[in-house]
Amino acid sequence: MPAASAKAPGRYPATPDGRYFVVRGRLWRCADPALPETRRAELVARLMSARRAVGQALRAADPSALAAARAAVDLAKRALGERGPVWWTDGAPDLNRRLAVNTPYAGWWAAIAAAAEPRSA
Repeated sequence: MPAASAKAPGRYPATPDGRYFVVRGRLWRCADPALPETRRAELVARLMSARRAVGQALRAADPSALAAARAAVDLAKRALGERGPVWWTDGAPDLNRRLAVNTPYAGWWAAIAAAAEPRSA
């Protein structure tokens, strides 16, 4: 289980249980840690390709291509465990996209936020 100081994608703090990372105070579900690294890498590559396709479809103003690209993003995110049924088995609810202060992680988040505040001299 990751520590409270663990980092998720890039520079974002991860919850102590490793289920979410926090961006601007909002929880975002992490990928399933049980995925084999090769499978995870394959799915991330598909996700990034689908995201590029979304951008191309937007620039081309092509609604059918946009719908297909967004469906591909959703499929990749579901396969990674970032959307759809949760990957943990303890029955805890999915708190994806909720503000951390309004969840059971509120105390943890308050401590993280307080530690990140600049100290006055």
